Amino acid sequence: MTIIHSKKKKDTQTMDEKLNTLRAGVLGSNDGILTVVGVLFSVAVATTNQFTIFIAGLSDLLACAFSMASGEYASVSTQKDTEESVVETEKKLLKTNYEQELRVVSDYYIDEGVTKETATKIANDLMAKKPLETIVNIKYGLQLGHYMNPWNAAFSSLFSASAGGIFPLVAMTLSPVAYQWPATILAVCLSVALTGYLSARLGNGLVKTAIIRNVIVGIITMIIHYSLGMLLQA
Repeated sequence: MTIIHSKKKKDTQTMDEKLNTLRAGVLGSNDGILTVVGVLFSVAVATTNQFTIFIAGLSDLLACAFSMASGEYASVSTQKDTEESVVETEKKLLKTNYEQELRVVSDYYIDEGVTKETATKIANDLMAKKPLETIVNIKYGLQLGHYMNPWNAAFSSLFSASAGGIFPLVAMTLSPVAYQWPATILAVCLSVALTGYLSARLGNGLVKTAIIRNVIVGIITMIIHYSLGMLLQA
């Protein structure tokens, strides 16, 4: 009974981590879309030179992607260091204050609705077999030795931001000049609608609300940067 409970909790955490990674990727794509289209609109208002527009958009896409990747690497590295520090602390506590650690596990199951007698048996059983794994899971919701890889997080952000920025960049620079503005607007609206849909599905949110919100933010972003371009041109 106890082993089944622990296994279910572990599987749930693993799934949560996967969903968090996917959500981060979707949000990274959304950032790439809005960042790149902002620069494209500002520059395209000031000049009609397609090469200049392309270089400006590409430079911003790369800057955005590498900035997000480095930020994600730093964030996950810090989280990993913190988790490893917690594990080391619990190792010491198991040696110096085992009874208190045992009581923490027992209290956890009592709070879950198990009788005190049964909770004590479960705690003794778990702590006898896997003390460190049990205590870090109960106290912090961590899986022993199961840490996010900073490099995986960095490359995921790098790819997602780049993939998102490609939509407005391609629409603005590869469309015929007569259609580049409507093509870019359409590309941005469709791509942010897609990221809104995906983020809502992954987060069990309201799909319609997420799509509308993302499209509105995309339109506002384009209006702001088009206006900035007009001001600079004036």
